[in-house]
Amino acid sequence: MSPEHDRASGEGRIEDGGAGGTGGTGGTGLRCLVTGATGYVGGRLVPELLAAGHRVRCLARSPEKLRDHPWAGEAEVVRGDVLDADSVSRAMEGVDVAYYLVHALGSGDDFEETDRRAARTFAERAKAAGVRRIVYLGGLTPSDVPERELSPHLRSRAEVGRILLASGVPTTVLRAAIVIGSGSASFEMLRYLTERLPVMVTPSWVHTRIQPIAVRDVLRALAGSALMPAEVSRAFDVGGPDVLTYREMMVRYAEVAQLPRRLILSVPMLSPGLSSHWVGLITPVPASIARPLTESLRHEVVCRENDILNYVPAPPGYPLGFDGALRLALQRVRDAQVTTRWSSASVPGAPSDPLPTDPDWAGGSLYTDHRTLTVDASPAALWRVIEGIGGDNGWYSFPLAWAVRGWLDRLVGGVGLRRGRRDAARLRAGDSLDFWRVEEIVPGRLLRLRAEMRLPGLAWLEMYADTDDAGRTRYRQRALFHPRGLAGHAYWWSVWAFHAAVFGGMARNIARAAARDTSAP
Repeated sequence: MSPEHDRASGEGRIEDGGAGGTGGTGGTGLRCLVTGATGYVGGRLVPELLAAGHRVRCLARSPEKLRDHPWAGEAEVVRGDVLDADSVSRAMEGVDVAYYLVHALGSGDDFEETDRRAARTFAERAKAAGVRRIVYLGGLTPSDVPERELSPHLRSRAEVGRILLASGVPTTVLRAAIVIGSGSASFEMLRYLTERLPVMVTPSWVHTRIQPIAVRDVLRALAGSALMPAEVSRAFDVGGPDVLTYREMMVRYAEVAQLPRRLILSVPMLSPGLSSHWVGLITPVPASIARPLTESLRHEVVCRENDILNYVPAPPGYPLGFDGALRLALQRVRDAQVTTRWSSASVPGAPSDPLPTDPDWAGGSLYTDHRTLTVDASPAALWRVIEGIGGDNGWYSFPLAWAVRGWLDRLVGGVGLRRGRRDAARLRAGDSLDFWRVEEIVPGRLLRLRAEMRLPGLAWLEMYADTDDAGRTRYRQRALFHPRGLAGHAYWWSVWAFHAAVFGGMARNIARAAARDTSAP
């Protein structure tokens, strides 16, 4: 569900004392429960809480996705779901502060009801467990617009805040507009629109005033909220020092990124629905996520108060201005040091079934395409090619065919190929990789990807680097497909010849790339 240069000036790092803790492992020693740790903000909040001296427990539906995070050995991870009351109760045991950083955005037409049930379950179980504080990150809403006229996304965020505030547990609700940081959906949308379109015909919402906030300021407010006095239970508006229109944000992005001046023309006929498809066409952010973002931009979202400073004082350098947030985010992208991305969380509705490991799987038909090649390279060289697959490096066969498959997936509401990679050279369990998700990685040996494209079934792609009985490097590749109904069987056989060419070419080209890597000086 949803560090830059150094510790003092990092994009996603808080200065000593900024989180309200003392640093190290002693500190205040609060037990903090973080939901949404596989997401963009939650994945960055956990190390901040640890650095402030708190103990952290993460509630995750798929704990294995957190296994390879740098902080994984310092935090406790438990399996559960905010819709499962029993798992929430177990996770709440002994907890002082519970962070609610999940939402059902894009999970279907009934996402508001899903959000409502999850928030009620979380609130009830926090009260029963004696939790001392709930902290929630919601959306900034306009002051002069009735809630019924808000976008479903903002309306649901506001309702979740009210449910948590009514829980009987002291609650901090932080309301933010768009968050600017490397890998955030709002930043990626702004970046790709500005970089790819020197001349833009834009919707009328580009003239809406917005108060963006840097991700490091969001993290400071979230972490500092753990130590609020018990008598404080309310919502706070949080934002950066600049109030800008979206058009001004694009102009300033072009200046910071040293791009030629952009020509921006707005037209009134682009509805939020059309806008989301326009954004999905130009940027990596799919229409299902772009729609709530663009709908939220119809109304002015500017902070009405700044009371959070009374409880979480701003150290020197905080809050960060818009241009500064852009510079830090861009530097992070250029240095390939993006710690979390908007795509870190699983795509709603994407398959999450684990790969069936029994060769004689009793769960139904399982089609496979298996390739094995001897490689004139070291296993380490072969592994570098395997781990670097996707994103800008491509898929080593028929680039046009992969591009067409990506476009077709986006046309039917899928994620397509544009999510790319979090890191150009390294992968970790849970990473999104174009229209795949890293289900398992054994460094130097195995990469298993699970498809998140729209398919009539479940699909995986495995790549192995090992040696044969003679000690020669061997590349093994296996594509698997579990069809769903007759449509799934028809799909596999309709693309069988195509897959044979694509997967065969991929295996040969990966082997050649590893050999070139070995022979290069």
